[in-house]
Amino acid sequence: MVDFISVIIVLFLVVAILAQSIKVVREYERVVIFRMGRLFGAKGPGIFLIIPIIDSLVKIDLRIITIDVPKQTIITRDNVSVDVDAVIYYRVVDPSFAVTKVENFKFATSMLGQTTLRDILGQIELDDLLSKREELNKKLQDVLDVATEPWGIKITAVTIRDVALPESMMRAIAKQAEAERERRSRIILADGEFQASQKMMEAAEMYEKMPVAIKLRELQTLAEIAREKNLIVVTTGAPGGSDIGTVAGMTKAFSRAENK
Repeated sequence: MVDFISVIIVLFLVVAILAQSIKVVREYERVVIFRMGRLFGAKGPGIFLIIPIIDSLVKIDLRIITIDVPKQTIITRDNVSVDVDAVIYYRVVDPSFAVTKVENFKFATSMLGQTTLRDILGQIELDDLLSKREELNKKLQDVLDVATEPWGIKITAVTIRDVALPESMMRAIAKQAEAERERRSRIILADGEFQASQKMMEAAEMYEKMPVAIKLRELQTLAEIAREKNLIVVTTGAPGGSDIGTVAGMTKAFSRAENK
């Protein structure tokens, strides 16, 4: 009876030890093992064995992690205060370094992202910040990637999400845009006048070479006026035209005098 109980106890201990020794991690996870306080290595994915009590584990997720960098108040190189927030995407490429080289790699990456955002964007002007987003994103990614490489961290992307301008600066930008549109409209009008004057000069040269052409143009203009049928046109181009106009004017004056 005593032997049977001993066998049961031994079997129970063996099962308990095996249950603590067998570990399973998913495809996107790795486990960093410390044996008696010393780094033993990283295991996974799948099933593996550890020594209970002697080994301690730290589980690391290898999937891409997103950090929402809170709004940072930044003074640009041209002394404009703006609020900028960004998003950082990174993943762990070396679990052992992520555990042993930095205390908390998530917190450290977040703090590094905030300071780098302020440092890089503080060196550029407002116009570049608004128009060169892609270049700035690439520059931020390169700087962060170099800084986090010793931690076993790979920065996959950095995106500047929003740039909040003060209300006074927004009004100034609106006035600048309005002035720019006004400048362009005046340039377009002036260019149109210049082109029209060039065409008129060319037409005058052609009329000078062919005087009869201006007479044809006059007749064409009269034909266009005649379509309205509400005007009396007295031409001066035909012989005696000036006398006809004088007679018509005098006749009208005499008629008014008689009526009075």
